[in-house]
Amino acid sequence: MITGAHAVLYSTDPEADRAFLRDVLGLAGVDAGGGFLIFGLPPAEVAVHPAETSGLQELYLICDDVEAFVADVRGRGIACGPIEEQRWGRITRVTLPGGGGLGVYEARHARPVAAATKGRRARKAPARRAAKAKTTVKTKRAPKRGARGGAKKKARRR
Repeated sequence: MITGAHAVLYSTDPEADRAFLRDVLGLAGVDAGGGFLIFGLPPAEVAVHPAETSGLQELYLICDDVEAFVADVRGRGIACGPIEEQRWGRITRVTLPGGGGLGVYEARHARPVAAATKGRRARKAPARRAAKAKTTVKTKRAPKRGARGGAKKKARRR
């Protein structure tokens, strides 16, 4: 069964584009060997569009606020195209250091729930959530109504 998706960006300057994914977009990565980094992505979705020929794939990243995204990357000196209004969302194209482009858009369409995979156990909560839960301060509960009357109830039972 499908457990994820793997997207590939081809680049004439892979080191610069990897640094962009890590340092600008803040994606965590793992070294798959020999310095070859693979970056984790948030939940993904896939759509099939009509075309004259099959075999073309595109990658777009989704953000909550495309204007904030554009301001952030431009503030870091990274070229970003104008925001275009589409019926399905607002899109821009960021220029990667290696010269390629990457579409980034703010979705207007409904977002699907991440696909469940059969036979896979749910992941444990990230350590920071678990640590936060451990630091929760317990407060004393207010006494229940009639708590003082406990002795009277005992006497009645006898």
